[in-house]
Amino acid sequence: MQSADQAAPASRTSLWTGRILSALPVLLMFFTGVFGLLKPAMVAPQFVHYGYPDGSLMRITIVELLCALIYAIPQTSVLGAILLTGYLGGATATHVRVGEPFFIPIIVGVVVWAGLFLRDERLRALIPLRRPKT
Repeated sequence: MQSADQAAPASRTSLWTGRILSALPVLLMFFTGVFGLLKPAMVAPQFVHYGYPDGSLMRITIVELLCALIYAIPQTSVLGAILLTGYLGGATATHVRVGEPFFIPIIVGVVVWAGLFLRDERLRALIPLRRPKT
């Protein structure tokens, strides 16, 4: 019998769903990050449009890639999810500031945490979706 502070182990379906959901934002971040590293001439005007200084593209891209990498490593995935939440919060604020639709970074953030929740029983123990039976 499990104590009240323990979550049930993830089923195989839940575990694989969590892994797939977790892979989606990692792939998105790596794709956009690599594109920013390899095609900076194409991405730089967009950064200026958002009001960022000229030299910020490379630093922001490196931060994006590092956050995704930390999230992709199972031992550091909770820290990575926290860092990605901050990164995506900045992306949301940027889109709001320039008057563009801002729901995509929010959806990506929800997918980050949903994937982690489904594959990490420690997180499920911290954030139970329902009360344990007494």
